[in-house]
Amino acid sequence: MLNFIRIGVDLAKNFFQVHALESDDGRAMTKKLSRAKVLGFFRNIEPCQVGMEACGSAHYWARELTSMGHQVFLIPPIYIKAYVKRGKNDAVDAEAICEAMSRPGMRFVPIKSQEQQAVLMLHKSRDLLIKQRTMSMNALRAHLLEFGIITAQGINRIDELVEMAKSDHEIPEMAKDLVVILAQQLDDINLAIVSIEKKISVVCANDARMRLLDMVPGVGKIIASAVAASVPDPAIFNSGRDFAAWLGLTPRQNSSGGKAKLGKITKKGNRYIRKLLVLSSTSLLRSVAKRTGALRDWIAALLLKKPARLVTVAIANKLARIMWAMLKTGEGFREEVFVKG
Repeated sequence: MLNFIRIGVDLAKNFFQVHALESDDGRAMTKKLSRAKVLGFFRNIEPCQVGMEACGSAHYWARELTSMGHQVFLIPPIYIKAYVKRGKNDAVDAEAICEAMSRPGMRFVPIKSQEQQAVLMLHKSRDLLIKQRTMSMNALRAHLLEFGIITAQGINRIDELVEMAKSDHEIPEMAKDLVVILAQQLDDINLAIVSIEKKISVVCANDARMRLLDMVPGVGKIIASAVAASVPDPAIFNSGRDFAAWLGLTPRQNSSGGKAKLGKITKKGNRYIRKLLVLSSTSLLRSVAKRTGALRDWIAALLLKKPARLVTVAIANKLARIMWAMLKTGEGFREEVFVKG
């Protein structure tokens, strides 16, 4: 069997490029493989370190190679770019991956199981349907506005808008037919969203980590399942702040000469979970007067010094840190215990 120190693989749809380092002096074998021959190639290699970009299909190939005994590392594409030499092609990319994975301070993406990816598929499908629902509602409102028919904002007003259009005798029948089509599309989307949310609830009820996160104020089954599926191992983050930074909820730094200068949050990282946390924090802020406990006291004190929108982001940051600590320790949420900072 072949023996290599480490291998960089540039993933693609049909043809993969391999850069296999034979020794520390830089001697390497480069090879282009069709999709059908990838697994056969790695079966004839002694277990070694394999690096890939964390892109489409990466988790599938990582699971397959891990089952053969290889140690697979998934690297965010942005961290590989610095190691790409002049010019760009598949061979250069594979070499850059092989080099990047050898760096001591490199960060890697945890490999997700099929079950975790299925949960995230539920979330991505739900997010897509919500966007389509918003587009359909806006289209319906815009079309009927041309006929002078309007209602107040809100998804609950769509049925009223549709009935107004159907009962208006001045609107052409052709337009009414299209209103019925858009209304039916909205009903179908709503049913699909409800179905997906029921599946998420079932998954959350059967997963101990998700049930644990569901205990946090402002964190429901949607956020709990998304976080648990996206973070297979909380130990990949050194602290709650690292986890919050991964979500893009920490201040952007522009420090130099020993002078710290912090700006707005970076908004880099997992956009979906960050959006869910900010929306949840907005809702939590509105109901803070009805709550009790140390978290409520912290929010109330912060509102005395900062504007509400900034407090919303601060709450999202705090919730992220709390969830990381709970995943790390396995402890439930304790209302009476709250650490400032």
